[in-house]
Amino acid sequence: MSDRYRVAIIGAGRPLRTEGATGYGMAHAHAQGYVKTGQCDLVAVADISQENVAAFADRYSIPRTYQDYHEMLSEEKPDIVSVCTWPHLHAPMVVAAAEARVRAVHCEKPMSSTWGGARQMASACAKNGVQLTFNHQRRFLAPFQTARQLLRDGEIGPLLRVEAQCGDMIDWGTHWIDMLFFYNEETPAEWVIGQIDGRREHSVFGLKTESQGICHFKFKNDVRALVITGFEAQIGCANRIVGAHGVIEVGWAAPWVRVINEKHAGWREIELQEGIHDGVGIDRAIANLVECLGTGAEPELSGRKALQTSEVIFATYESSRRRGRVDLPLTIDDNPFVSMIEAGDIAPNQAS
Repeated sequence: MSDRYRVAIIGAGRPLRTEGATGYGMAHAHAQGYVKTGQCDLVAVADISQENVAAFADRYSIPRTYQDYHEMLSEEKPDIVSVCTWPHLHAPMVVAAAEARVRAVHCEKPMSSTWGGARQMASACAKNGVQLTFNHQRRFLAPFQTARQLLRDGEIGPLLRVEAQCGDMIDWGTHWIDMLFFYNEETPAEWVIGQIDGRREHSVFGLKTESQGICHFKFKNDVRALVITGFEAQIGCANRIVGAHGVIEVGWAAPWVRVINEKHAGWREIELQEGIHDGVGIDRAIANLVECLGTGAEPELSGRKALQTSEVIFATYESSRRRGRVDLPLTIDDNPFVSMIEAGDIAPNQAS
């Protein structure tokens, strides 16, 4: 008989595009994923909004609600905790869950609002033997898995470079930088050089982001990576994988994956039934973390992998602050972008 797990959720929120929604309502996707495993019981939910937490509990037949997540952790002693709040709250909540000795924490991305916070989360979970995962769920979707398999099959020869384009480095970019590690078999990064512009004030879920940025980094196997964000960031696709004998692209719209190489004339489009945003990725992510609790294997969305991505993000900001290359490991604790804003080094409407 399969093990059963008691699950608690921190941060109820409201579903996307419903009245009062301030985000995507990711807790709802998490809850549905746990139910679909057939091994999890949703026992409690905590949220500072009594209205939100009551509605969430009613929708998923959750027996107990809390407005204080510390109280919930103490009273319920859950096996698994999902953290579905805004980024600046992730670190203290994950650390509290780890210190409560839960068995697993699944947290929304990005990992943390600071590099010190990200390291603290990973350290607390390692110290207390807690399985830690972050919701970089696109690893489970067909376009990305197909692109990596084409690379593994030698369709474009040895890997030389990976590229990505998106709106910002830390919120959307956390997905794409994670995918670059995914394509390159989780090879660690060696150095990062980058630049950011903050003249247009912008934030996502309370997290300040650049209005334009560029990140270039080198993996330890000599593969290079390029990420372009924000204003006029166009590379012609979402992700690009460049090999010695061809190119694979993951697009923003169908056809999701295409490849060009020496074997065929022109682009060859790969027919797929899933896109790059499909919600089934979250179901698969949660099924994987639950399975790994039973087997002891490293989850696909492990904290170790998320830490590599976060390091590149904060190293990009640090490179802009230093005006030079950053050799890893990164040893700062803050968010250099926010620190530069607070110091007046970057300001909205700043002249070029």
